[in-house]
Amino acid sequence: MKNDLFLRALKGETVERPPVWMMRQAGRYLPEFMEIKKKYDFFTRCQTPELASEITVQPIRRYGMDAAILFSDILVIPQAMNITVEMKPNFGPFLPSPVRTQADVDRVVIPDVHHELDYVMQAIKVTKEKLNDEIPLIGFAGSPWTILCYCVQGQGSKNFDKAKEFCFTQPMAAHQLLQKITDTTIAYLKAKVAAGVNAVQVFDSWGGMLSPSDYQEFSFQYIQQIIDALKDHAPVIVFGKGCWFALGDMAKSGASALGVDWTCSAPNARYLSGGQITLQGNFDPSRLLSPPEEIKKMVTQMINAFGKDKYIVNLGHGILPNIPVENAKAFIDAVKEYGI
Repeated sequence: MKNDLFLRALKGETVERPPVWMMRQAGRYLPEFMEIKKKYDFFTRCQTPELASEITVQPIRRYGMDAAILFSDILVIPQAMNITVEMKPNFGPFLPSPVRTQADVDRVVIPDVHHELDYVMQAIKVTKEKLNDEIPLIGFAGSPWTILCYCVQGQGSKNFDKAKEFCFTQPMAAHQLLQKITDTTIAYLKAKVAAGVNAVQVFDSWGGMLSPSDYQEFSFQYIQQIIDALKDHAPVIVFGKGCWFALGDMAKSGASALGVDWTCSAPNARYLSGGQITLQGNFDPSRLLSPPEEIKKMVTQMINAFGKDKYIVNLGHGILPNIPVENAKAFIDAVKEYGI
């Protein structure tokens, strides 16, 4: 690997500067992505290896991040599990037949990921050829709880009330569904590593919807299974949005790094996680709307606050579609120029 900064930071090694990448860097803020979007619908882009790989490398060509993340979606997992998922323009994910009963859970299958999700593995192989060992490639999946949220709610939500109601009124069915998602996710991430990804990230986007005790029951115990199954195969990054309360448990989980959102300060994140594990984050995505010079100043302050070692520079959630390309460039450049 010509640039192994990202992998070295995951191991906690001393680095000349921290590595940088951005969640959702492959996609919607880039004009070259929008050109592809005009021609192909969302899941066609995910399911066509050549398109997915092209979208993955677009930001690398433009900005030269220290890691690429495969263009895909967390909802390819329920699709493979016999759950219909549509992506509606200007609406987002829509599941016409949400999982609401034990009978619905019984219909959910644990698929052969090598067959149902082979297009993802092919996209990895094509992308690895394009990257030519310049930088590492990250594969990802949603956490079982976050996937359950969509499967039960049937769409995005501000509070995922139906998902929580399902867990609290039918806990046995909920745990069966969570276990099916977990088993599928483990097989999927293992297949991704075998296909060539250098690290994996688990996105618990809706973990912060749960109280700390419910988080342990309905989310983290399943993330722990994923970490246990994957950690000897590849470094695992866990990102729980709004889950500052779980950083202590996450730090003892065997994960290589923890993502932090922008509501948790660097000193708090270091303190809560015990100060030994690599942290990733946590620039407010909306702050990329600030003038480029201000972005650069704030990024430098952020690195100083976290410290350059055991740290990966990133956003505190995915990049927004309305971010100017020069502002994204200022974010990446600030890291590359750090300490020079």
